[in-house]
Amino acid sequence: MEEEDGIEEGSWSGGEGSRWVDGNEVDSETASWSWLGENEGREGQRYGSMRRRLVKKPKRADSFDVEAMEIAGAHGHHPKDPSVWQTLFLAFQTLGIVYGDMGTSPLYVFADVFSKVAIESDVDVLGALSLVMYTIALVPLAKYVFVVLKANDNGEGGTFALYSLICRYANVNMLPNRQPADERISSFKLKLPTPELERALNIKETLENRPSLKTLLLLLVLMGTSMIIGDGILTPAISVMSAVSGLQGELEGFGTSAVVFVSIVILVALFSIQQFGTSKVGFLFSPILALWFFSLGSIGLYNLVEYDITVLRAVNPAYIYFFFKKNSGVAWSALGGCVLCITGSEAMFADLGHFTVRSIQIAFTTVVFPCILLAYLGQAAYLMKNPDSAERIFYDSVPDSLFWPVFVIATLAATIASQAMISATFSCVKQSMALGCFPRLKIVHTSKKRMGQIYIPMINWFLMIMCIMVVSIFQSTTDIANAYGIAEVGVMMVSTTLVTIVMLLIWQTNLFLALCFPLIFGSVEFIYLCAVLSKIKEGGWLPLVFASCFLCVMYVWNYGSVLKYQSEVREKISMDFMLELGSSLGTLRVPGIGLLYNELVQGIPSIFGQFLLSLPAIHSTMVFVCIKYVPVPVVPQEERFLFRRVCPKDYHMFRCVARYGYKDVRKEDHHAFEQLLAESLEKFLRREAEDLALESNLHEMEFDNMSTGSRGSRTQGIDGVEELRVPLMQVQRLEEVSTTTSEDAVSVLPSSVMASDEDPGLEYELSALREAMDSGFTYLLAHGDVRARKDSWFLKKLVINYFYAFLRRNCRAGAANMSVPHMNLIQVGMTYMV
Repeated sequence: MEEEDGIEEGSWSGGEGSRWVDGNEVDSETASWSWLGENEGREGQRYGSMRRRLVKKPKRADSFDVEAMEIAGAHGHHPKDPSVWQTLFLAFQTLGIVYGDMGTSPLYVFADVFSKVAIESDVDVLGALSLVMYTIALVPLAKYVFVVLKANDNGEGGTFALYSLICRYANVNMLPNRQPADERISSFKLKLPTPELERALNIKETLENRPSLKTLLLLLVLMGTSMIIGDGILTPAISVMSAVSGLQGELEGFGTSAVVFVSIVILVALFSIQQFGTSKVGFLFSPILALWFFSLGSIGLYNLVEYDITVLRAVNPAYIYFFFKKNSGVAWSALGGCVLCITGSEAMFADLGHFTVRSIQIAFTTVVFPCILLAYLGQAAYLMKNPDSAERIFYDSVPDSLFWPVFVIATLAATIASQAMISATFSCVKQSMALGCFPRLKIVHTSKKRMGQIYIPMINWFLMIMCIMVVSIFQSTTDIANAYGIAEVGVMMVSTTLVTIVMLLIWQTNLFLALCFPLIFGSVEFIYLCAVLSKIKEGGWLPLVFASCFLCVMYVWNYGSVLKYQSEVREKISMDFMLELGSSLGTLRVPGIGLLYNELVQGIPSIFGQFLLSLPAIHSTMVFVCIKYVPVPVVPQEERFLFRRVCPKDYHMFRCVARYGYKDVRKEDHHAFEQLLAESLEKFLRREAEDLALESNLHEMEFDNMSTGSRGSRTQGIDGVEELRVPLMQVQRLEEVSTTTSEDAVSVLPSSVMASDEDPGLEYELSALREAMDSGFTYLLAHGDVRARKDSWFLKKLVINYFYAFLRRNCRAGAANMSVPHMNLIQVGMTYMV
């Protein structure tokens, strides 16, 4: 199945962001949320103080928003906390998915470190060991396990999860799709005020009012994402090659060329099976990695006792000082090798959506951390007696009788570690597409049970080609390690920055504690970054090239998409023009339902005018369908669709907004979608009639009782049109009225609250809808071309007319992207001048 592009919408919310007169939408350029940040003052008038805008409004039913796909029990989207046994089982599963990359780091860490520093005394070994021990304790354990994992977005982790979390609390998303209605999604949870609220509000105001900060934040997120994609290239290359290199000292005549050839064969096989999905072999991952960690711990303990147990002296951090004092500049270069011991730390956070925080914490503290420490202690003990074995330290430290079993397990573990990073890359690209930061690509869902298991063919083959090129060109794990370190540290620094913003803005942590986080961990990561950047000439340029290329692609796509949306907002059709055309729309209305896919949520898209000019007739029922991605992981099914009426009733025009989270999957075929849309539209018509009747009834009762307090919920709109501030369809309010004046309330309820056959107007609309359904559905799509204005700057013309146009031509077209049947498709070309 295909995945659709994240479409940028304008702004409205049920009963709050739009103005209504007799059920008709009044078009206005004034939206609830400004896509340029120019109506901040109007937001203050509409929504009160900044304090009220930061805190989530109580959940309420909206008289003009009808949720479709109501499924019993679907409100409990997030399951209850798992039991102890379930948590332990999840912790066991994390070994195969989360910790494969970090678990295979003992294959190459000391080999890389001592390729820079020759072992001349015990200080060299103990200093390197102490560096590795404290690096693991500080970054994965202290930073990720105890802090970063808590900064999750409703159970989802990763760079884009942090970004979406920040976007919910502050309107910093470059895509102009923020709506107050989104805040009523059950997964759109906001934090209640704390004593640190004023500081959080100031940070919120600063981020929202400075476009430069919004752009900087977006670039930071895109850079982190680009680094993760770079990891998807380097992790399979270094992991597989490190495992295969163990044959060099065991088989005579097995040289570098053979290592490269065997590594390429394994990589081709690894990427070729991606199309079948990880679920087919996933049940093998955890037992293999559990056996791998057991082997690491056991062999490490054996070497520690057998060779030199005094390496435990490395617990004293003074050896780090002695190490740098003795080796000076060379030690700084070796520091870039030490950072490889924490590769995969970001995976603990990125793969959080498949597990729980507690399960990942348990697995790391009870299995991964002690086993990896024992492995490094054992290798250091072996080096104390055999300093010449540094180049092949892992396999040389394995007892001869266990070499082949350990080699097989190591190769499998390296492959699994590569698989985890490849899957993370797929998920990262999908999230980027959902948030409008990556061109549309074909996405295949490989599992019917787990929506996170996806396969992106183009990305898969691109990763394979890049991996083969990296292995063929470098032919050495040492050179690949130089490149690997930059990508890892870059992602970590991005996460540190974003988590700091979360602490200040969302957690509202004490200022001193919040600043300690970037000062401690950011300083350590900056030191490592400086160390790995010193290896740019030795292979460190590779991830920077990858990251720069992907960053340019993502930013150009985001930039062009925002300009295209802004152009559509400027050129939308005014409501006055629609009213002048009349209900016939200046053409013939033939039976049928037309589904016009567009990007606007408020106003009539300009492409509709092109259809009116190009087609000899238009359908009797028109529905403007908008696909919208909101900054939450998953939108519950029962909260997916919102319906609205556009223009007066006799126009038979509606708007349907389909809201998806960045982890959501669209798998419905067009027949199911048509049936669902028709049922939802009929439900909307019935509820609209009930709400209008109830509104009239409650207004009369309030007027008779002189309940002026309740009228305070109606305020004057900017255009002089009264705006419904509080939805009238509230169960609690109806119950209060029914308890006080139950007999009178029942006696004065209008006919529209009764059975539908007693309301002729509703029955007529429903019969017209059924007649249109019988005539079938037609999909109306725009084949748009985006061009820069003639008076634009040269750089803008270059970016839009060439780079962005190239990406649009080579990404998935709208029809394929939205699963639209070609037999029922009508497309009209249109050029957007931006």
